[in-house]
Amino acid sequence: MSNQELKDRVSQILGESKVGTLATVEGNKPHSRYMTFFNDELTLYTPTSKETYKAEEIEKNPHVHILLGYEGEGVGDAYVEIQGKATIKEDQTLKDRFWNEKMKKWISTPEDPDYIILEIKPETIRLMNDHGEPETLEL
Repeated sequence: MSNQELKDRVSQILGESKVGTLATVEGNKPHSRYMTFFNDELTLYTPTSKETYKAEEIEKNPHVHILLGYEGEGVGDAYVEIQGKATIKEDQTLKDRFWNEKMKKWISTPEDPDYIILEIKPETIRLMNDHGEPETLEL
């Protein structure tokens, strides 16, 4: 698969898959949780609150690992493994862009001062279970 074909396939999976796991590091140990992800090209965004362990963990160590795409329909479902660096964003434009009413359970409004966006810039993306050996997209 050419680099462009690989990038296109990864982009397709990111566009179709919104829920995945985000792993951070705390005390030299992994800590994973399910998150909702949005993407712009290969950059991922996930809304959260400042008052969470993940925000604290990312401030200490920005390296994260994300799994997206496996839908559980069979052993061969394609998915991506993403290693990257997360940054906490408080830009109101981003907060407005990713806000939705379902978030009211945790965040009252898009203007809530605790509402932040995690921006994840991938360093490596591995395409898994897509008709053969895993393929790696280096960024």
